[in-house]
Amino acid sequence: MEKSTRIAVLASPGFSHLFPILEFSKRLVHLHPDFHVTCVVPAFGSHSSSSIAYLQTLPSNIDSILLPPIPKEKVPQDTVLATQIEGTVTLSLPDIRQELKSMKSKTGLAALVADIFALDTLALAEELNVFSYIYLPQAAMVFSLYYFSLMLDETVSSEFRDLEEPIKIPGCLLIHGRHLPMAFQDRSSLGYKMFLERSRKFCLADGVLFNSFEELEPDTIRALREEIGKKRPQVHAVGPIIQSGLNSSNETTDSGSDCLTWLNNQPPKSVLYVSFGSGGTLSQDQLNELAYGLELSKIRFLWVLRSPSKVSSAAYLDTINENPLDFLPEGFLERTKERGLVVPSWAPQIPILKHSSVGGFLSHCGWNSTLESIIHGVPFITWPLFAEQRMNAVLLTHGLKVAVWPTADYDDGMVKKEEIAEAIRRLMEGEESDEIRARINVLKVKAVEALKKDGPSTMALSVFAESLRN
Repeated sequence: MEKSTRIAVLASPGFSHLFPILEFSKRLVHLHPDFHVTCVVPAFGSHSSSSIAYLQTLPSNIDSILLPPIPKEKVPQDTVLATQIEGTVTLSLPDIRQELKSMKSKTGLAALVADIFALDTLALAEELNVFSYIYLPQAAMVFSLYYFSLMLDETVSSEFRDLEEPIKIPGCLLIHGRHLPMAFQDRSSLGYKMFLERSRKFCLADGVLFNSFEELEPDTIRALREEIGKKRPQVHAVGPIIQSGLNSSNETTDSGSDCLTWLNNQPPKSVLYVSFGSGGTLSQDQLNELAYGLELSKIRFLWVLRSPSKVSSAAYLDTINENPLDFLPEGFLERTKERGLVVPSWAPQIPILKHSSVGGFLSHCGWNSTLESIIHGVPFITWPLFAEQRMNAVLLTHGLKVAVWPTADYDDGMVKKEEIAEAIRRLMEGEESDEIRARINVLKVKAVEALKKDGPSTMALSVFAESLRN
């Protein structure tokens, strides 16, 4: 019997970070059955029911260790969500060290693969004399920003958001400072300081695996390889890795069944799917404008609605208990009942994106949702909220040209109903819509090809696996 190669993967708190690194692990053990993965899972406040349910669906050669949760009051309170996530991992380091040492002594340990917010664990890998890798569940251009951020910090003197000229990051599209991640919008913030600190730790890793593919970001991936060369870390584009199925805890929910039944009765490519991911929320005023914009557009829609909040990432780690439907404008459901469906809080996104009735996706541009939409050939209306989502929106709109980006009002940042309705019509109807659909269909084919047996992403994963075997 062939000896198993054992690795540990370090997740970060939150389902949106847990499932990308585990989907990577599932693809690894599927293609390389001699690998065994143990996922170590920290928690902020408590382990979510969705995370626990998801862990129960893993194949036999992936197991998990749930670490004791870190109380919320012990974690840095900052407006940038990343600082809370990273702070949770840092406070969990004693437990992580104990688990890794136990793994190495009992079964052997070839490598540690850490989520981008778990880079403090790279020092543990060095201490235990095992290989270390970073799994970045984001685009190659985000890795490029990490790699070159220290250089930017030294050469730019003002706030990035105040720069009149766009910023040039090697291999990437020109990008305005205001479209950089939230942490970059205030250089005195804890979030920005932590971003730079993560950048300094990249050189500790033997390699970086990121969830993109050659045909999606060819110039960025080429520039990274040329810049890094023989230095650490080596780069491996292993995507698109998306969730392979429904979360088992949600497969039979009434809302999931209802929205798929409703889609079955709609014409092909006629429905705009509206969702802001697992954590995105709108303010009450912006929620109202979106509702009026959907109504004004006269286009069919399926809207996954969350209760409003002044914090755009409020639903990511906190549970909002109010009924979202109570916050809709008066009479909205009655006026739109013939062509719209509003689903509170959750819907089965992948089956929705697969459905023949869905012709567009109004998205927060989280990278998981972005890849899910690309691999199913669904074009976008971009509505970035936090993290690196504005960078993703720039890539989709100006680079790949598979999206429409509605303009926000200069004075209050609000996207008004007229602009929303216009963007919806541009994506769903007419000549521009046809051109966008043609481009997204080409990307869909390229995404599938990347994952074939001899595809570049499959080959990159094989190079990673072979380096650990040796």
